[in-house]
Amino acid sequence: MTKKRILIVDDEPDLVETIQVGLELEDYECIVAFDGFRGLDRARSENPDLIILDVMLPVLNGYKICRLLKFDEKYKHIPIIMLTAEAQEKDRQTGQETGADFYMIKPFSMDKLLAKVREYLGA
Repeated sequence: MTKKRILIVDDEPDLVETIQVGLELEDYECIVAFDGFRGLDRARSENPDLIILDVMLPVLNGYKICRLLKFDEKYKHIPIIMLTAEAQEKDRQTGQETGADFYMIKPFSMDKLLAKVREYLGA
C-alpha cells in the first residue's frame, strides 16, 4: 500500500518540523514548502492527497493558494486544512469562501490535527 502524501505549507520551520514528525509517525509521507509560491508549485507538481496550509505566507497568501487550487478542476478534490493564527470570524469565513475544507487555529492540538487528517484521508 502506498503512503498518503501530505503537503505542509508554512513559513515557520519549527512548526513544519513538528507537524511533519507527527504525520510521519502515523506513516504519512510529507512534502514541505516555506512560502506561498513554492507551496502552490508543489501542490500542482506533486498532487498530494491533502494540504495543510498557513494563511500568512511570504510571496502568496494561503487564501490565494486555496482559491487557485479549489477553483481548478485538476486540484479541487484535494482536501485543504487551513492551519493559522488568524482567529477572527471574518478570517474563518474567508477560508470557507476560498474553499478550505477545515479551518484550524494556532496554537493547535496535534491529536486534533491528526484526527482531521485521518477523517479527510479515510484512514
